[in-house]
Amino acid sequence: MTRFLAPMLLALAALAATPALAQGDFRSCLSGLRGQAAARGISAQAFDAATRGVEPDLSILDLMNNQPEFKTPIWDYLAALVDDERVQDGRAAMGRWGQALAAAEARFGVDRHAIAGVWGVESNFGKDIGGRPLVQSLSTLSCYGTRRRDYFTGELMATLKIVQDGDMDASALRGSWAGAFGHTQFMPSTFQRLAVDGDGDGRRDIMASVPDAVHSTANFLKKAGWVNGLPWGYEVRLPQGFNAGLAGRKAKRALSSWAAMGVTRIDGRPLQGDYAAGIIIPAGVNGPAFIVTRNFDAVYSYNAAESYGLAIALLGDRLKGLPGIRAAWPTDDPPLSRAQRRELQQLLTSRGYDVGEPDGRIGSKTREAIKDVERRIGLEPRGRPGGKVLEALRG
Repeated sequence: MTRFLAPMLLALAALAATPALAQGDFRSCLSGLRGQAAARGISAQAFDAATRGVEPDLSILDLMNNQPEFKTPIWDYLAALVDDERVQDGRAAMGRWGQALAAAEARFGVDRHAIAGVWGVESNFGKDIGGRPLVQSLSTLSCYGTRRRDYFTGELMATLKIVQDGDMDASALRGSWAGAFGHTQFMPSTFQRLAVDGDGDGRRDIMASVPDAVHSTANFLKKAGWVNGLPWGYEVRLPQGFNAGLAGRKAKRALSSWAAMGVTRIDGRPLQGDYAAGIIIPAGVNGPAFIVTRNFDAVYSYNAAESYGLAIALLGDRLKGLPGIRAAWPTDDPPLSRAQRRELQQLLTSRGYDVGEPDGRIGSKTREAIKDVERRIGLEPRGRPGGKVLEALRG
């Protein structure tokens, strides 16, 4: 009896916690949104056409409310986003779309490799755009979201404006559960402000047109403060006893000031340049360190996370043919590339664990299986896909 009662109690608790789900009327909510849309210049015809037949997708609420508890170490984050596989894919994409990237660079003065870095990190060069209908996702979040409803309502209105303006059909607008879409994952309001026509057809379509996507991304970075000809930064070597309190993206000072403290490039060459820069140490003073300029700030603004900005910058460098990070991360358990993560999942499957399709994405099933392996080999069960677990499974 208890086995059947527990799920029922959990379901009742969920309904009590979100009364909109238990009592709300989605159609009534849409009617209210229709009035808001009219006040923002969206016609009733456009609203009705975009929302006709739309039903709420309540699975989105689980994604919104159940963010993963596992905190990814910076070395794991970068190993998955800037691996040899993505570099190879990026070089192929840059070869195919070289003319569009060169045109975007010339038009906005933004390094094509930085643009490609955003493209690669955001959607794996168009392979992982997301498949959730934006109107459905954003109307669900507008009506039933447990937080930031006004924000998602604004994004829904921006989506409807995209449709009304004729840039894209509602049926083509698919993306993440939160509403990001296209090759470089713009939010709808960002699209409205910064998307541009890159292929000359008079429309802005970052879903189907790579030129539109890369030109729009270049425009974003330009408006965020990108300076043509300025490096984003590079890896440096810190002197013994470096004061970690001086580090920080915003704590910029002249390169000569850093040089006077004994900071050099990672290969020992002196710092050169007449510009201000900060130093970031994403894993502390015992890990890799980087000089970062205002161009790094422009990349940072795309997603407001230093790890994200570093992934884009380093991927862009790799696409240029530059080496990756040279200093060692402060861990004795090396991170895994996506190919190694797929191998890990295949090995888990061969040992009877249900981890789903071996795709290199580490979800809850894979983490639970890893925890079991970690327990067996005497590690703290954290669910981390590291080298020690992989070697144990190989053995």
